[in-house]
Amino acid sequence: MPWFRDWARIEQEATALRWFEPVYMPGLLQTEGYARAILTGAGLFGADEIEQQVAARIDQQGVLTRDRPPLLSAVIDEHALRRRIGGAEVMREQAQHLVKLGSTLPRVRIQVVPLSAGAYAGLDGPFVIATSPSGEDVVYLDGQRHGQVIDRGDYVRQMVEVWESIRGEALSQQQSLDLMAEVAETWT
Repeated sequence: MPWFRDWARIEQEATALRWFEPVYMPGLLQTEGYARAILTGAGLFGADEIEQQVAARIDQQGVLTRDRPPLLSAVIDEHALRRRIGGAEVMREQAQHLVKLGSTLPRVRIQVVPLSAGAYAGLDGPFVIATSPSGEDVVYLDGQRHGQVIDRGDYVRQMVEVWESIRGEALSQQQSLDLMAEVAETWT
């Protein structure tokens, strides 16, 4: 997957990541159990490939705790918190993990777009805007079996507008942490 290696390099070098996910938890915020459940549930990978991908995903998360981590601003849809992936224990652990990361890592901000938002710009799908050390932004679009990095100025500007629109629908950081903690308790 050469396209993913390109993105993984960009992600590792970024000074800021603005990540929106309407369906799943962002990869950098996933627990091992949640990542394994997603990959297993897809039914597309063998056991060895699943374990390799889980290990790679967990390794990538080291970017959040390195000496100079990027500023990660993640916005997730409340549906992602409430969709059963891998069972109640996996979901409880995942929601608690989000609260821990959002509470303890000063450069990680997690916000939730509540169900009450109705239709909003983010329903068109997930994306990440990465800011390079030189200040240039690129957009990463994740697809079913491939991803795409786009650096065209007009497209990047449009996606920044979409990002701002989505953030306008999201709860504050503290309200989001409270909601994630509340949802964690519902997974029994």
